[in-house]
Amino acid sequence: MPQLYEKYGKEKVDEAISFLTYRHTTPLPKDEPLDTPILYVFRHGQSQDNLDLLFSGWRDVDLTDEGVEQAEVLAEKLADKKIQMLISSDQKRTYKTMQIAMSKNLHAQGLETILDKRLRERSYGDWQGTSKLVMQLEDPKGLAEVRRGWKKPAPNGESLVDVNKRVNELLDEIIPQMKEHKINVAIACSSNSIRPIRKRFENLSEDEAANIETQLAQDYAAYPIK
Repeated sequence: MPQLYEKYGKEKVDEAISFLTYRHTTPLPKDEPLDTPILYVFRHGQSQDNLDLLFSGWRDVDLTDEGVEQAEVLAEKLADKKIQMLISSDQKRTYKTMQIAMSKNLHAQGLETILDKRLRERSYGDWQGTSKLVMQLEDPKGLAEVRRGWKKPAPNGESLVDVNKRVNELLDEIIPQMKEHKINVAIACSSNSIRPIRKRFENLSEDEAANIETQLAQDYAAYPIK
């Protein structure tokens, strides 16, 4: 950080850090009518790459201590939900969040967590492991076009169009099962793999879905499957 302050100035660096920190998260909808299958969805807790402001993508990083605490808050909120199926990305930060989130839920005890690569965070290709902060300082427009654009990928990475396709393939498999067997499902995913889910169930436009911010763990969305 001292080197960045020296190169770009403290005010500019602090402004970039503030911009990249999730502060304007939107409330997660909760519609949980009785006798209707419910899809519970949440984002993983803070990872080390979140803390370090790095492009994480398909890097398999763990939760920070704060990320664990965030998932523990979520566990309290989900403790009494009747959940019969658990699905998570195969990435460590997401799977660990699911484990913690279900730790107080007696209905979910003994359930195997299904790991599905289609719930992975968006691949950032050549950007993975690099600094969002440095890119925000040097090319904020180019960064925004990828991070908050629906169609533009990072070099050798995925666009949100790609993520939308794979996440919806999973949803198209799960929803008929929920209806047929009348089961509630919990899904643990990431910042960008939750966007297609929110787009689908909250009727968001591509631009709205690309720009919406979901807080790290701590809370959940509940969507009735009718």
